[in-house]
Amino acid sequence: MPNFAYGDVQIHYEEAGSGFPLLVTPGGGLNSLASNWPGQVFNAMDEFENDFRCITMDQRNANGGESKGPVPVDDPWGAFADDQLALLDHLGIGQFSFMGYCIGGPFALKLMERAPERIVAGILCQPVGHNPAFPDSMYDSGRDIWAPGLLAKRSDVTMETCMAYLENLYRVNNPDFVYSVSRDFVSSCQTPMLVMPDNTPSHSYEAAIEVAELAPKAEQTVYPWKEDKDVMAATIVQVREYLLAHQPSASTR
Repeated sequence: MPNFAYGDVQIHYEEAGSGFPLLVTPGGGLNSLASNWPGQVFNAMDEFENDFRCITMDQRNANGGESKGPVPVDDPWGAFADDQLALLDHLGIGQFSFMGYCIGGPFALKLMERAPERIVAGILCQPVGHNPAFPDSMYDSGRDIWAPGLLAKRSDVTMETCMAYLENLYRVNNPDFVYSVSRDFVSSCQTPMLVMPDNTPSHSYEAAIEVAELAPKAEQTVYPWKEDKDVMAATIVQVREYLLAHQPSASTR
């Protein structure tokens, strides 16, 4: 179970398979952990390890995980991207594909903004975003589940810090969209992406469809795709083929 440190941040990660690098992050909101894969809608580490070098990680300060560091109040989405890119740097990886479940949708878009020359394609699986019927779903989850768990084990963190962090994550920038980036960015983003919409209080159907409509190089899976096993199987094939089609040739990496 490897770990590495950069600055005052420690990151836990896991790998499986070989081939072109695919960073995959499971759902769980701020408690996105490598150990969450068995409970996901499908396990990307198992599904894609024969095609790609699959890399996953515990996100910084996720409860139950080994990744830890300061609570980055001033730039929360940027800090996640910094951690993810630092992991890839540590592994000697330049270009990569990314697949993010749940909170991984905003992760994917932030990576596209921060490192467009490195991320060759993104899959947004059940991405979170603003849901008009449940506007504070992610904020409330962070306040009621993530923050108490973190405070129980971190005497150096206060509830005031956690609340300021959640405010900047979900209420200050792009609160009516995908939180991590603006509509203007998505409209100009040239990274190919495949959007897999869901429809729950946190997995906003409206935000997912808006991303798919705004992004110049976005495609979308069928919806719904996860309730019927045959439709899900076909969708997983679509994801695999999308990732394979967008990986660069060995001569251009």
